[in-house]
Amino acid sequence: MAAASWRNHCRESKLPFCLISRGRIMTFKSYWIVAFLIFTVRLCFADDDHEMEEFLKREYSLSKPYQGVGSLGSSHWELMGDAMVTTEQVRLTPDMQSRQGAVWSRIPCHLKDWEMQVHFKIHGQGKKNLNGDGMAIWYTKERVQKGPVFGNMDNFTGLGVFVDTYPNEEKYIEAQKKRYTPRTQRIFPFVLAMVGNGSISYDHERDGRTTELGGCNAMVRNLKHDTFLFIRYIRRRLTVMIDIDGQHEWRDCLDIPGVRLPQGYYFGASAITGDLSDNHDIISLKLYQLTVLRSSKDEEEEDEITIPSVDNMELIRSGQSEEGMSGLAIFFTVLFSMLGCIFLIVIGLVVYSHWNESRRKRFY
Repeated sequence: MAAASWRNHCRESKLPFCLISRGRIMTFKSYWIVAFLIFTVRLCFADDDHEMEEFLKREYSLSKPYQGVGSLGSSHWELMGDAMVTTEQVRLTPDMQSRQGAVWSRIPCHLKDWEMQVHFKIHGQGKKNLNGDGMAIWYTKERVQKGPVFGNMDNFTGLGVFVDTYPNEEKYIEAQKKRYTPRTQRIFPFVLAMVGNGSISYDHERDGRTTELGGCNAMVRNLKHDTFLFIRYIRRRLTVMIDIDGQHEWRDCLDIPGVRLPQGYYFGASAITGDLSDNHDIISLKLYQLTVLRSSKDEEEEDEITIPSVDNMELIRSGQSEEGMSGLAIFFTVLFSMLGCIFLIVIGLVVYSHWNESRRKRFY
């Protein structure tokens, strides 16, 4: 009777701390326990993205209808070389030999943490490995400079993310009379990243293998669906992902901590063709400012960066330069190791038998 009267009292008074579930009364204390448990579960499943917000920065972004792009004084973006604007894309190079073009931002970027989403398309008449050469996304000190590195200057200062579509290294391997191993062979097209300090040259013959931070294969040519490249720089960590399967899902390509990039550099995109060619198109470049929660201690520890660099770059290069052994080399290594072990065992048995015999003689 008391419980029934209290239930009726809750209905009539509509008190906020009177919760009834399945005929049972949930007291004020129980309510806060459930609320605390829900908050704890949500906290457990939270990650860094919940502490980060992103804002589209239009002054650093390029998208349709490309109003004023390339014209003097009326756009934030400048064209170079053979690049041209159409209603559907900014074409860096046409599917013709010996062309190079680029589009560069006129405004230096002073954002500490940022994210670039690139909508691009590479297509042409050439068959597999009969196309080239590729395109690049830049964040560099220099801008509007023609050169051999995917249409930009060599010995650049800053970050380059390359979509390399032609395997130049195959000729180098043949000249050195070497063979690829499953560990070292790449599948092209290949996406890789490089940080330059103004004195590091891109090794064209090796497809940038000696200076790369990491990379992944990306079959991006002549696809009917959209292809995207994702570049994020946050808390001195560089992350590159790709979305090329038409599933609207990002796939990891590389993730490198300890990347130090100064502020005030320029964004750009470039492409180049040689004896082989492709259409290299930029549909959009969208830059987002990332706002990340930082403690006062983190702010104090972050010193100003003046020269691009990568922490522990020697370890990264040594790990990539080590080539795996061929099957024949592995066979002989295992064979000689087994023979060495057998030889040591035989020597050990001989020594033991002589020691045991001399030990028995001492008792007579």
